[in-house]
Amino acid sequence: MQVLGMECIEIGDDFIRVRMPVDKRTHQPMGLLHGGASAALIETIGSIGSTLLLDLEKEVPVGLEVNANHVGGISEGNVVALGKIVHAGKRTHLWQVNITNEETGKLICTGRLTIMIIPRP
Repeated sequence: MQVLGMECIEIGDDFIRVRMPVDKRTHQPMGLLHGGASAALIETIGSIGSTLLLDLEKEVPVGLEVNANHVGGISEGNVVALGKIVHAGKRTHLWQVNITNEETGKLICTGRLTIMIIPRP
C-alpha cells in the first residue's frame, strides 16, 4: 500500500474505501493509470476486508482470482475505490470493487476479487 500511496479512508460493516494517487508511481508509459495499479487496489481492498472478517489465529485469506475491467482513463489526481462484500462464505469471499475519479466521480475501473479462506498452517 505504501509503495503505491494507498490510503484507507473508511471502513464499514460491509465495505472499505481506499484512495490512491495517480502519479509517477501508478502511471503506465502513456501517463495514464496503470491497469496493474488498479488490480493491486482491488486485491488490497479484498484482502483487508476478508482479514477483518476472520479469526486470523485459525484461518487466513489468500487471493484466488482478480478481474478488472478498465472503462475510463485518468492521468492525474486521485482515484477512490469502494469495495463491497458480495459473498462471505465459509471457504470463499467475493468482493466487488468500483474505482472512480475522486474529483468527477467517473468510473475508471470495476473489478472482482475472489478470496479463498484456508486454515492457518
